[in-house]
Amino acid sequence: MSRAIKDKLMYGIIGLSSAVTVGLLLWIIGFVFLNGFKLIDLDFLTSDFDSKTQYVSVKTMEDYSTDGNKLGINLELEEYEGNQYYVVKSIDDGSPARFAIVKGGEKYPVKVGDFIKKVGSENLENYSPSEVNSIINGMEEDIMTVKVTRPGEGILPMLVTTLEIILISLLVACPIGIFGAIYLTEYAKQGRLVKIIRFATESLAGIPSIIYGLFGMIFFVTLLKFDYSILSGALTLSIILLPVIIRQTEESLKAVPDSYREGSLGLGATKLQTIRKVVLPNAISGIIVAVILSIGRIVGESAALLLTAGTVAHIPKTVFNSGATLTVKAYTVAKEAGDIEMACAIGTVVIIMILILNALSKMITLVFNKSE
Repeated sequence: MSRAIKDKLMYGIIGLSSAVTVGLLLWIIGFVFLNGFKLIDLDFLTSDFDSKTQYVSVKTMEDYSTDGNKLGINLELEEYEGNQYYVVKSIDDGSPARFAIVKGGEKYPVKVGDFIKKVGSENLENYSPSEVNSIINGMEEDIMTVKVTRPGEGILPMLVTTLEIILISLLVACPIGIFGAIYLTEYAKQGRLVKIIRFATESLAGIPSIIYGLFGMIFFVTLLKFDYSILSGALTLSIILLPVIIRQTEESLKAVPDSYREGSLGLGATKLQTIRKVVLPNAISGIIVAVILSIGRIVGESAALLLTAGTVAHIPKTVFNSGATLTVKAYTVAKEAGDIEMACAIGTVVIIMILILNALSKMITLVFNKSE
């Protein structure tokens, strides 16, 4: 076989492999987007995941339209959780429902999309729309008690939990990882011990995250008694991030020419001053990229967090409360509830976040490369 034929065959294999890889990637992303993007809107991003039912107090109106009711809310029948309930389609401008309060006096305004299941002592599901208005208008109370159910299926709790875990994980992992890389590059003698440390770091990077999760569950959750919490999950993830931060920071520090160090030391600067004022400023782009890549790893992690942070879809009040991140909730929604559309919607948000982070790391690299 001639050299030209071999080259063409090799180019064909490379091209086919690239086409298959790109095609699979586009197919996976397309599947997730097509099934999930239609669910994404402002309410999806800002609402709780679980539905919430409240009994609210609403003052009645003196002036209301003849085809409406004295609560100033317009209702239509709609199916919810397998039953027919009245949903708020619109609210009059002067409606007291906009200023409804719960028992403790806290404001809980009725919103479009809320389900009204009960007014006073009357359940509404067995009545027609005209009968419902007649019932409400026939009540003599100046302040009515209304049972309001606000649908969930939003990802706000998971977004908050994900951001909290990102913040805590980086606060723990970044100082340890960056200082460790500085020691290995600038201070440690390049001998057998350093080679062993680097080998251990590279090996840690290849360990499946479920192993880290088992360690976190035994050590942080059980031994230290942090229970399933944001803190347990974040500390476990900080261990996962250390190899990424250390290796990336090391490479950034090594990329700084030795002549910079020699020049600084020759001018009378100390070793610490040289690192702080010469080496780190020139390596900062790589360090920032390491941090951004770490954020992407946190956003995409699920196995370790299932065993340490839990699966509760509520906004955690403290770091000792349990909480589910976006990827954890996508897993539980798909596996336990079988809701593929919701899982794909959460997956779409995760993919967008990852793409933004990767684009940001590329932009930072380009900016610093142009400035050099």
